[in-house]
Amino acid sequence: MDALLTTQIIGGPVPWVLCVLSASLVFALVLRRPHARWMILAGAGILAGAVIALGLVIVADVTAMFEIPLPIDVAAWSIATFAAVGLGAVSLWKTTWWRRSLAIVGIGVFAVTGVVQVNAAFGLNPTVGDLLGVVVRHPIALPKNHGTPASTDGPALTAGWVAPHGMPAIGKTGTVVIPATVSGFHARPAGLYLPPAALVKNAPALPLVIMMMGYPGTPNPEPVSTVMNAFASRHDGLAPIVIVADQVGSNGDPACADSVARGNAATYIESDVVNWATKHLRVIEDPRYWTLAGYSNGATCAVKFAAEKPNVFRNVLSISPEAYPGMHYTQTVIDSVYDGSTSAWSADKPETILAAHAGTYGGVDAVFTTGALDTAFGPATRSLAAAAQSAGMHVTLLTLPGVAHVGKNLTAGLTAGFAKLAPELGLTSACARCSTASR
Repeated sequence: MDALLTTQIIGGPVPWVLCVLSASLVFALVLRRPHARWMILAGAGILAGAVIALGLVIVADVTAMFEIPLPIDVAAWSIATFAAVGLGAVSLWKTTWWRRSLAIVGIGVFAVTGVVQVNAAFGLNPTVGDLLGVVVRHPIALPKNHGTPASTDGPALTAGWVAPHGMPAIGKTGTVVIPATVSGFHARPAGLYLPPAALVKNAPALPLVIMMMGYPGTPNPEPVSTVMNAFASRHDGLAPIVIVADQVGSNGDPACADSVARGNAATYIESDVVNWATKHLRVIEDPRYWTLAGYSNGATCAVKFAAEKPNVFRNVLSISPEAYPGMHYTQTVIDSVYDGSTSAWSADKPETILAAHAGTYGGVDAVFTTGALDTAFGPATRSLAAAAQSAGMHVTLLTLPGVAHVGKNLTAGLTAGFAKLAPELGLTSACARCSTASR
C-alpha cells in the first residue's frame, strides 16, 4: 500500500505512461467501421463531454470553488478528459463484448489520467498519498545532540564553520510524530528536513523553521527540502532545520484557530511543535533565529501566529497568504470554528490582531511573497503585508515574475524568501543581528 501512496505523479514515468495509454485507448475506440451513425454518435459523445467540462470550469471560476481562477492547463485537461470519457460512454452501446470491456477500461484510465494531469498543473501533490491527503510515515533518526543555547551577540554561523570531511552532499528528510501534549490536536505526522550540517558529528546548533502547507494539503517535506538542499549547497552544508507541521488535521480547515469543532490548531503549532523542536532537535534556542513559514493557508497562519506570539516567532515567511483564514468560505468558518459568532471571527483575523498589538513587533522580520500573476491572492498578500508593516514589523514584499498562485509559486517563494532572511538567521556573513542584541 505504501508503494502505491508514494508513487510519484508529478514528473517521472507515470504521467507519460497514462497519456500514452489514454491516447491508445481513444484510437482503439474510434477505430470502427466508418459509417455515419457511429461517426455521429462518437462526435456527440466527445462534444457532450467537452461541453459539460467547460460548464464545470466556468461554474468553478464563478463560484471560486477552488479559491483561484483555474489555470488554463487545468481547464484544457478537464475538457480533454471529459471528452474522452464521453467517447467511452457512447462506446458501450450496440457493440461487441470486448469493445464494451475496452470502453469500461478506457473510462477509468481517462479519469485517472485527467486527475494526474490536473494535479500536475496545480503542482502541489507530488505523490498519490499527497493527492489523497495521506501522510506515509518515513521515520527519521533524530540527532543525538539536542538544542543548545546560543549567544545572542555571537558571530554568524558561517564565520567559523568549516564543512567536515565526509559530510553528506544533501540533507535528509523523513516524518516525525509530534505529540499534541498541550493542544490535543489530531495532527498528521510532520515532515522533517535535516540539512547536511545537522548530520555530522558535533553538529552546530542551527536555525529553526516551522513550515505549514496549504489547505487541502499534506505536511510533505519534499518541496522545502529541494529548496533547502540548494541553499545548503551554496552555504557549505548550512541551512535551517525545517519542521513541516500539520496545522490542518483531518476535520476540515481549522482556520489557524482553537475550536471545539476542529481542534486546537493554534496551540498545537505555538506550543506543542515549538516545545518538541527545542527538546529533540539541535536548534539555536533563541527565537531570533526561528522562522515561521507557510504557503497559502499556512502562510496566513504564519502571520497570525507571529502576530499573537512576537516573542516566539521573530521571523516570518508568508508565501501568497489569504487576507484571513477561509477567505473564500467565510460563513463555513464562522459557523464551525467560531460557533456562529461574527464578532469572534473578526477579532481573530490577522489584521485585527496586528492592529490591536501595534508597536510590539520591534525586531520581527516578515517577508511576504506573491506571484505577479496571482490575481486571486495577490491583493490579499499586499494588504496583509501593509497591515504587518503598519503594526511595526519590518516587512519585505517580493513579487515573483511569471508566477501564479499554484505551480512553481511554492518553491520560488521559499527560494526568494530564505535568500532574504539568510542574513537574519546567521547564515551569511552580513548577519545584521550578529553584532547587536536588537535593532
